[in-house]
Amino acid sequence: LFKNDEEERQLETLKKVMKQYETGLPLKDLAQIFKILNLCAEKIQDQEAFIEPTCEILKLCGLPFLKRKLSDEVNYTPVTLESIAQLGYLMRVPSSQVRIQICKCIISFYHPEPPNKQLAGLHSTSANYKIQMAELGGLAETLVLSLALVENQLAEKLWVLKALQHLSTSGVNCKLMMKAQAASRICSHLNDADPSGQLLFRSSEILWNLLENMSKEEIVNQLSNLECIYALKEVFVNLLMHGFRHYDRQLRNDLLVIATLIAENPGAPMIESGFTKQLILLATFSEVKSHNPLVKGFKLTYSYEDFELKKLLFNMVAVLAKDLCSVQLLNEGKVVLALFHYVKPNEKPGVHDWSAAQYEELQLHAIATLASVAPLLVDDYMTCQGNTRLLMFLEWCVGQDPFFGQGNCFHGAGGRGNKLAQMRYSLRVLRPVVSLCDEAVNLDLCDQGAINQLLDILKHITNKSKEKEDAIVLEIQTDILLILSTLCENDLHRKELFGCEGVDILIPFMKMDPNKLYSGLGHNRLLFSTLDSLWCCVMGCYIAEDYFLEKEGIFLLLDLLALKQKNICNLILGILVEFCDNSKTASHINTWRGEKDQTAASLLIHLWKQEEFELGVKHDQDGRIVDAKKPLVGSFQEQQGVIPMPANCPSIAIMEVSENMRAKIYSVLCKLGFENLPGLSAKDFVTLAIIRRYLDFKVGEVWSEICAELKEETFRPVTPDEEALKVISEASENVGKIVATLQTEMLESQQHQELQEEEKVYSKIQAIHKQREMVNKSWENFLTRTSNYEALKKAKRLQEKSIDASRSKSRPQNATLHSTEIKGLNTTIASGRLVTVESTPSELTGGPLADTDLALRKLSVRGGALKKIKGVKVLDPFKKDSVSVK
Repeated sequence: LFKNDEEERQLETLKKVMKQYETGLPLKDLAQIFKILNLCAEKIQDQEAFIEPTCEILKLCGLPFLKRKLSDEVNYTPVTLESIAQLGYLMRVPSSQVRIQICKCIISFYHPEPPNKQLAGLHSTSANYKIQMAELGGLAETLVLSLALVENQLAEKLWVLKALQHLSTSGVNCKLMMKAQAASRICSHLNDADPSGQLLFRSSEILWNLLENMSKEEIVNQLSNLECIYALKEVFVNLLMHGFRHYDRQLRNDLLVIATLIAENPGAPMIESGFTKQLILLATFSEVKSHNPLVKGFKLTYSYEDFELKKLLFNMVAVLAKDLCSVQLLNEGKVVLALFHYVKPNEKPGVHDWSAAQYEELQLHAIATLASVAPLLVDDYMTCQGNTRLLMFLEWCVGQDPFFGQGNCFHGAGGRGNKLAQMRYSLRVLRPVVSLCDEAVNLDLCDQGAINQLLDILKHITNKSKEKEDAIVLEIQTDILLILSTLCENDLHRKELFGCEGVDILIPFMKMDPNKLYSGLGHNRLLFSTLDSLWCCVMGCYIAEDYFLEKEGIFLLLDLLALKQKNICNLILGILVEFCDNSKTASHINTWRGEKDQTAASLLIHLWKQEEFELGVKHDQDGRIVDAKKPLVGSFQEQQGVIPMPANCPSIAIMEVSENMRAKIYSVLCKLGFENLPGLSAKDFVTLAIIRRYLDFKVGEVWSEICAELKEETFRPVTPDEEALKVISEASENVGKIVATLQTEMLESQQHQELQEEEKVYSKIQAIHKQREMVNKSWENFLTRTSNYEALKKAKRLQEKSIDASRSKSRPQNATLHSTEIKGLNTTIASGRLVTVESTPSELTGGPLADTDLALRKLSVRGGALKKIKGVKVLDPFKKDSVSVK
């Protein structure tokens, strides 16, 4: 066919081929068809007559491919991949018709048209078969590269963008498009002339598809160049000023979102392009008058799209505030003044064209933006009387004015029917401004009574939320406490203002249920801020400290310490160290008792053991020192070794002091004293011996580190210094050996004491057994005397003999002797002439009237008195003169 050079014959043959495959292209013939297509494309440059058949073949490619077997889709995959990839390469053909037809063919992959008729034995491939082959064949990447060929042909460019719009719905295609720099190529031509507006619409859709299916960082990096930002700025301003349709406003907002994503990239030339200045102007012109020609005569409507635009502009200001280079532009644009316009109640809702819900949403969004901007522009903040405005707004938040928050927006969460959302974001503004520790700002705040006002708000919120706590309330409480901590730190007068009222507020927070710390609502942050407020607002003020002690605050601190939460133990120990400067604290600490009657000293020693276990400090099973040279060094510190450092940098031994709790535990025990600590076991005393010499060990560790650094740097000190270092090292080692010896003596003493106690217990057991034997023997003798008369007489004779032997042999003259014996009485007990007669107890007889009918009619007594039982006759009642003789 192709060896024949006659054009007419070739075209006739092509028509026959197209007629043969008018129902679709079989997969088995696909390779041959595309060879024909490529030959036709080559001839188009010289012979335009081949344009029409080429387009017709491309139309056939738009129909579903045909298969004879189910396995054909898999078997012909390589051929199909290569064929579909050829569609992208055919964009090189210098024919507008061919290029447009290629794009139509690609679009038909997503909107296939069923063939008019189908040959017997052939079936259409699956609906997504062509789409999958296009993804695997890299068609999207080739099509993006072809944009350079159609840059000056608007119609062809629009068709290519339409095809890319369909292809970009797939994540695989988006990845291929990004390899070809699709985001940058498309964005840089957003402002190209197009009366229809399709170019801007389709380009923005492709950009959005890329953002949804790909990494935002990668796309933003492609868009962060002057060419793209200039094009984006020009299109945005044009739509803002001249767009009047609903569609134009939506597209304008979409482009502003893309611009916001670009602004989040610190490397984007937003300032250099002038886009930043324009955006700041547009964000503030409604609240701050401006003579800039851009906004002269321009006014926002109160449609939903313009409402969204206002929120997006506020969000853009918050994003720009993250770049310090934008601070000067924010200052010039009077952004703080514009945002403070919303820090007030909506007193005249009828005047504003925004609805109440829209105004509330703008208000919260503006205050949230102010929290990002105000710390950067403190001078503007003070010029606008920011402290006064915020305090007045907070006063309104706790007031009784009728206000029903809608709570529909993101920033209004938890604020439905109340003013919690407004309070929350106002405190978010105040907290970062106060945390700057600018004395002028904080002094102005305190002079206006901020401390008392914040305490009142905190009390109001706490009382109101006793029944139900949520994350919003906890955040408000946390922020207030952090603000108070910053204001009162290092200022005695402000601590006095915090005073007893503040302590009364802190105490309930310290009694928080420990299980709530893991609720995820923010109780852990509230506890941390409470402890921080205790340290900053109470410590150093004797009135507040004494009142805290009266409220058993030390007990609460030790209860929290007993939880052994690693993240709060260090902070609590620091507070206890500071509190121990108060002479009344030690007695409170010693009085405290924890679970199983644990004492504070025992708790501190247990924390020390736990800390050393985590550090990997070497001890034997009884807690004694193993290495006298390094009694405090942990395994990690030992593995790290000694690293030579400059003199102005702290060494590892010094840094370790602040990284764990041992130094604080030592300080607290120093304040309590190491003698007469209650509730300690022998092993506790063994550990206490190490704690007592902590400072000596630490000094020795530092000197050892100095020696190691000198050795590491191959530096030999002068002889006197070398001798001094040797003496210091030996002295430090001797301290370790002395402590180890003392620990051994303690353990031996304890062991000896335990043995003595064991002997005492065995002696007591032996005495008990002996007493039991004597009792048993006495009982046996008694039974023998009472059951055997001869034995009784023998016992009587032994008794009389013993009595005679006990009497004095010398008798005074003229003395009269009286016999104490009763003749004929065979008893072995002491006897007299009187017989004791004991009556039967009244509990048994029921009293003197027990045998009368009157007594029987009385209520029965369960203590043993006679009872009258219905239907039973008492035959032989007890006589009242019955007696028992003992």
